[in-house]
Amino acid sequence: MGKKAKTSRKGKKAWRANIPTDDVDEFFEKSTKDALSGGSLTAVPSESLFYVDKTRDLSVKKKIEKHREKVLHYDSLLQRNPFVQPIPSSTAKKSKKKSEDLKAKRAETQDDSKNKQDSASGLVDLWSDKAGVDAEAKRKSKPSLIPAVEVEPPGCSYNPSVEDHQDSLAQAVAEEMQKIYKNELGPEPVPLTVRGEAVDEENMYFLDADNGNYDLEEENLGDDGDAASEQRPSKTRRVTHVELNRRARRKEQLKTEAKAKKIKQLSKEIDSLPDIIKEIAKEDEEKHKRHVRRVIAKQERLKSAPPRLGKQKFEPAPHQVLLSEDISGSLRKLKGCCTLVSDRFKSLQKRGLVVPTTKRKRK
Repeated sequence: MGKKAKTSRKGKKAWRANIPTDDVDEFFEKSTKDALSGGSLTAVPSESLFYVDKTRDLSVKKKIEKHREKVLHYDSLLQRNPFVQPIPSSTAKKSKKKSEDLKAKRAETQDDSKNKQDSASGLVDLWSDKAGVDAEAKRKSKPSLIPAVEVEPPGCSYNPSVEDHQDSLAQAVAEEMQKIYKNELGPEPVPLTVRGEAVDEENMYFLDADNGNYDLEEENLGDDGDAASEQRPSKTRRVTHVELNRRARRKEQLKTEAKAKKIKQLSKEIDSLPDIIKEIAKEDEEKHKRHVRRVIAKQERLKSAPPRLGKQKFEPAPHQVLLSEDISGSLRKLKGCCTLVSDRFKSLQKRGLVVPTTKRKRK
């Protein structure tokens, strides 16, 4: 289709000729169609146009119910096994309220049973809200008594006083000497193999001879002993009634003596009750003092070193003390050293956050 030819708009007559009248024509056509069909549908009420069909199609309902009564093939296979429960199909559809109530009751009973089992076995459900609270409570570790950043003594400064510097030097020297004395005076390790002396041929001959004689002597003694035991006659002594009566009287006498001794011991203990009470109180006081000492010693030990976490023990870093030759009094002349990372790592080990390890030698 080509483009429409442009018409001249010169004068009012040309304008009137070019005005579109499509909407007017559509309105007239619609009005004539409505008049021929009996009126427009917009003015008619909806009740006259629509109605509710309240009749039931019983045949369709019967077909659906009959189809639902059928047992599927996989349900029939599962029904044969009494230990396998079939998956509930759409046959047992109930109202939504009843199903929701049943689900809520089942969930409550399952939660109660799970909580009981978990409390009995010590397990916790990770996805429940209570488990999250318990996990957060368990996750909180005890705060360390050792501070994160420890301030070194004033003798370790770049410009210390003479007395402080000498004290720090003496402490560092004492630590090094303690390590040396420990290595020198410590117990020697048990050797894996023990070196023995070589035995000459003559000594070997004497050893063999001794072993042979010893075995022969043992055999001779064994033979003599067996012969003597065979020669001895076995005699059985007959116990008379007099002996039996004497034994019974002795037994009764021992019983009466034991009873008298027990009564005497009880009377002594009753008389010494105040002394026993004093001894018990003294022992309790000593136990309490011992417990206090252990607690204080443990706290002091935790301040200096962490608890044992792994195979290796924590070894504290040596004091970073400058020698008297290296002290210059200014930060510009101070020698640089990369001890910051090692210091932080030792601090983590000391606070028990990292397992201490040994240094590995590079091959």
